[in-house]
Amino acid sequence: MTSTAYRTHSVEEIGESLIGKSVTLSGWVDRRRDHGGVAFIDLRDSTGLVQIVIYDEEVARPLRSEFVVQVTGDVRERPEGNENEHLTTGKVEVVAKDLTILAKSAALPFQVSTALENESDAKLPGEDVRLKYRYLDLRRPAMQRTLKLRADMLKAARRALDEQDFTEVETPTLIKSTPEGARDFVVPARLAPGSWYALPQSPQLLKQLLMVGGIERYYQLARCYRDEDFRADRQPEFTQLDMEMSYVGQEDVIAMAEKVIKEVWASAGFEVKTPIARISWTDAMNKYGSDKPDLRFGNQLVDLTEYFKGTPFRVFQAPYVGAVLFKGGAATPRRQFDAWQEWAKQRGAKGLAYVVFGEDGDLRGPVAKNLSDEERNGLKAAVNAEDGDAVFFGAGSKESTQLLLGAVRVEIARRQGLLHPDEFAFTWVVDFPLFKRTDDPDDDDVAVGHSKWTSMHHPFTMPSADWIDTFDKDPEHAMSDSYDIVCNGNEMGGGSVRIHRDDIQDRVLTVLGIGKEEAEDKFGFLLEAFKYGAPPHAGIAFGWDRAAALLAGVDSIRDVIAFPKSGGGQDPLTGAPAPISDAQRAETGVDYDPDEEEDE
Repeated sequence: MTSTAYRTHSVEEIGESLIGKSVTLSGWVDRRRDHGGVAFIDLRDSTGLVQIVIYDEEVARPLRSEFVVQVTGDVRERPEGNENEHLTTGKVEVVAKDLTILAKSAALPFQVSTALENESDAKLPGEDVRLKYRYLDLRRPAMQRTLKLRADMLKAARRALDEQDFTEVETPTLIKSTPEGARDFVVPARLAPGSWYALPQSPQLLKQLLMVGGIERYYQLARCYRDEDFRADRQPEFTQLDMEMSYVGQEDVIAMAEKVIKEVWASAGFEVKTPIARISWTDAMNKYGSDKPDLRFGNQLVDLTEYFKGTPFRVFQAPYVGAVLFKGGAATPRRQFDAWQEWAKQRGAKGLAYVVFGEDGDLRGPVAKNLSDEERNGLKAAVNAEDGDAVFFGAGSKESTQLLLGAVRVEIARRQGLLHPDEFAFTWVVDFPLFKRTDDPDDDDVAVGHSKWTSMHHPFTMPSADWIDTFDKDPEHAMSDSYDIVCNGNEMGGGSVRIHRDDIQDRVLTVLGIGKEEAEDKFGFLLEAFKYGAPPHAGIAFGWDRAAALLAGVDSIRDVIAFPKSGGGQDPLTGAPAPISDAQRAETGVDYDPDEEEDE
C-alpha cells in the first residue's frame, strides 16, 4: 500500500520483515484488553488485524471499540507462546510510541468486532437492523471479503472481454418505457408535464442499436430496474454484465461467455472446465422439473404417466403423473411427512402424495391403499426404489407438476446435505420454446399485446433455423435460438440470437398480438433503425449479483450488495421510498391534466 498522510503501511504488511522498524498505522480499535499497567488493542483496517501494545495507561484509558486512531510505533516479535496463528500478523506486534484519536465512536447498535467472525451469526441482529446501520455491517470482515470478491470478479470479466476486443459502452438510465416483461419504474419529466421516463429493465434495445451503430462487440456493467415482487434473489435495482456481438451465432456467444465465466471463477480460486455441458429445455423439465436444474446431485424425476394410465385412483387420472425418489425416506416420522404437505401447499399445490417402502418390503402411506395390486407390485422397480425409501408423487398439468416435483427434488437434496456451496455445476440450457401460452394479462412475465402467446424470452428473439418459415403457423411448438447459463439451480445469465430482419420481426409481433401502431409506439425507434442495415447479432447478460452470491457461498444477493433493499423494496438506511413535499410534487408535473389546460 502506498504511504499516505495517515499511514506508512497497511495492517496486512506488518510482518517479521519489519521487526525493529517504526511504522504508522491507522484504523479502528477492534478490541481493547487491559493487563495491569499494559493495554493491548487490536487495530483493524480493511486488510486485517494487528496487536498494538500501549504502556501508557493515560493514552489507553479513553479508547473504546470503533474509535478511529493513528498509531506510530516499533514492530517487534511477540513473546514466545503469545503468537496468534489465526492472524497473518500473529507473530509480531507494534509497541505504540504515539497514538492519536482521529474520531470517537458512540455505543454501537451491534458488535462488528472480528471476534464474531468465528462465532455464530445468531449473535448478529436481524437483517433490518444490519441494513439500517449498513455502514457498520460493512466493517465486518465477512462483508469486506464479499465486496472485494465482487470487485475481483469484475476485474476478471473486464480482462476476459478486453482480450476478446470488446468495447465498454454506457447506455442511459432514463429511457422510454418498452415491453420487457416486468413493470417499469417511471420518472416524471418536469420539462414535459404528463410525460414520463422509465428506468431500464435492461439495456436490451439500446445494445441492439449499438450493433446497428457498428459497435461490433459491446459490454457494460449495467444497472437495471424492475418493479417486481420481492424475493431473496431479486432486488428492485440490480446489476448485470451485459454483452452483445455482431456477425455471430449461438456458438460464438457461448464460446465467448465460457471464457468470461472461466476467468471470473478463477478470480475466486475455482476452476471451471470448458466446454460446459448442455441440456435442452425439454430434457431439463422432464428430468429435473426446472429450466434451471441443479446438477450437483442426481435423482431425476420419474415419468409415471404411462404407468398409471389405467389407474383406478382418481388423483392419478391426470395428464401427467411424476415421482421423485426420497432415498432413505422410510425413516421419516409421520409428522415430518405432514410438514411436507404444508411445504407443498405454500408453493400452491394441494398437497404431496407419497408412499413408503418399509424395510420388510411392505408398501405403506396414504396413497398405497388406492393403488391396484398390479400398480403396487411394480412400483418399486418403476421408480428404482429399495426397501427403506420413500417416493413423492405429483399429478396434474405437465409443466406445473414438473415444477413442483423439481422443487421437491432440490428440497430433498438440501435436507440430505447434498448442496455444497463450494461445488459448481454449470450447464447451458438450450432449445427453448419461442413462445409460451398465457391466460393471465396481469402476469409479470407477459410482454404486451392481446394474444394468448407471449415471448419465452423477449419479442426480439430469433426463431431457431428449423422454425423460421413456420413459427407463426404453430406457435405452440416453435423453438427459439436462445440459451441460458445455469449454475447450482440458479439462472446465472441468458441470451439469444436477435431478430435483425423486418419480415421476421413483423411476424413475431403478429403472433404476440402487437399491431403496427402499438409496435411503433413502444419501440418504433428500434424498428426504424433496422431499416438502415442491421447486422446479424446476438448476446447474453449475466446476473452479476447472483454470480457474486454463488461465489461468496451466500443464499441471498442482499449479502453481496453494498446497500441493498429489504422486503417490499424498502431501504432501512435512508428511509426510501418516502413521500415528497407538495411543492416537489407540483414541480414534477405528476398531477398534470391536459384537459385543464384546454379549458383555460
